[in-house]
Amino acid sequence: MNAIAIDGFSSTGKSSVAKILAQRLGYLYVDTGAMYRAVALHALRNGWVGPDGSSVNAAAAEALRSGAGTLDIRWRWEASGQQHTLLNGEDVEAQIRTMEISQIVSKVSAVPEVRRALVAQQQKLGTDSPGVVMDGRDIGTVVFPEAKLKIFMTARPDVRAARRFAEMEAKGSTDGLSVQDIAANLAQRDAEDQARLDSPLLKAQDALVLDNSDLTFDQAVEQAYTWARERGFATAQPH
Repeated sequence: MNAIAIDGFSSTGKSSVAKILAQRLGYLYVDTGAMYRAVALHALRNGWVGPDGSSVNAAAAEALRSGAGTLDIRWRWEASGQQHTLLNGEDVEAQIRTMEISQIVSKVSAVPEVRRALVAQQQKLGTDSPGVVMDGRDIGTVVFPEAKLKIFMTARPDVRAARRFAEMEAKGSTDGLSVQDIAANLAQRDAEDQARLDSPLLKAQDALVLDNSDLTFDQAVEQAYTWARERGFATAQPH
């Protein structure tokens, strides 16, 4: 199996880099963060979790355990080149990128059975494809521990917050939030992701660190592509 695992903190550009890298190699791209966000949206809609994530109690956790494995999560490529997430056939790309979902996704994804259900789906996507680039928080440590290339992406907190704010501002979804609000949310998610008992956010021992605090997006992609070629990943299409 040709798998490239890209892990790291929120708003480090994991998904964007992974998507372009997959396109250059001609591989399947899987945004696992979107999968957890879709489950979080489903949980919120069903009242299994409150807007602040505080109601992930025993009853809510049981509902998540029984439902996470049966959700149909897929992707569709738009003519613009953007990948949209589909939840049970519904395009939920805009809904899962809101701050409301950002506030609860780490709590929902901390439910062990949710992670196991989605990890099983992610592993199947990898084994069913001739090549895959997958990004998330536990890809190199849990989903594909034998991946030939593991990349751990990071950036300074202030850079990450500024990038996330600019992204939300471009979409008109800041809803009165400041860069400081975004920074606080990122810090909270970092702490929750690193502290959870099941599949915490960790750098795999053999992962290559890509700190893109001072790199342009193209430079970050080029570094990832160079590492992929050095590890023997063949390009399936010209670039």
